[in-house]
Amino acid sequence: MYDNGPNTTGRSLIGQSIDSLGNRYVFSTNNPDKRSDYMQYPELPFSIDGLSKKEARSKVYQKFIKDFMRCGAAIDDNIGKLLDYLEAAGLDENTIVIYTADQGYFLGEHGWFDKRLIYEESIHMPFVIRYPKEIPAGKRNKDIIENVDFSALFADYAGIKYPENMQGKSFRENLKGNTSKDWRQYGYYRYWQHQKDRPGHFGIRGKRYKLAFYYGKGFENNHKQADENTKFWDFYDLQKDPNELHNAYKDSKYQKVITKLKKELLEQRALLGDTDEDSKKIQNSIKTYWNSTF
Repeated sequence: MYDNGPNTTGRSLIGQSIDSLGNRYVFSTNNPDKRSDYMQYPELPFSIDGLSKKEARSKVYQKFIKDFMRCGAAIDDNIGKLLDYLEAAGLDENTIVIYTADQGYFLGEHGWFDKRLIYEESIHMPFVIRYPKEIPAGKRNKDIIENVDFSALFADYAGIKYPENMQGKSFRENLKGNTSKDWRQYGYYRYWQHQKDRPGHFGIRGKRYKLAFYYGKGFENNHKQADENTKFWDFYDLQKDPNELHNAYKDSKYQKVITKLKKELLEQRALLGDTDEDSKKIQNSIKTYWNSTF
């Protein structure tokens, strides 16, 4: 949680520091008339006056987690009410109940808050399902599922034909324990926005390895030359480094794996039609830095 930058890990970006969340708390305290919608935080005022940087981060973290846990408790209470109703109404055995979200969230890991990045805490989406008729209780599935698969699953359960022009594949059989042999081995990730601290990037995540390319370009009309990044690749061995604390892109023992993943990454982009043909800046960045050593 006290990571202050990429120097210790070799990663390619700074990230959304939890310190900036503290600055938001303080700003909202001092400027109640200027709070935007996302800055209307509970239980203000908040102050870090007189604290060291480490002490201030610890105080921000405590408030952050308290607020987060309260949100979780509220959701938990209301899911409980829903399940109690279904049971009382005799509908619990014939109702599919799913709890999910559109992404994960950093809770101090790497010194960050927010989301957006290909790191594990951000790309892991919660997905809990209850359907006694088909799915055994208490099981976990380790297949690689993408958020585009959610709508395909919902359509499958509803008996709706899934449109051919939509991405995604139903994982209904996976949940029953019948994963097909041709199920995906890699998940593809793309973050479109671009800032210096959290650059635009794309990458793939397999069961053991992850590779990301930070192309350092924003949309054609929303980009400053000074915002370009100077490092372009992150590679992590999630078996040996599950917390992603060492960017192993330069490690000699992984070069064959990285070459294979780069090929896979290009194939995934072509398969999904995410090739940036309309952006000369991104194309040039790929051409210049794809085989770079940094």
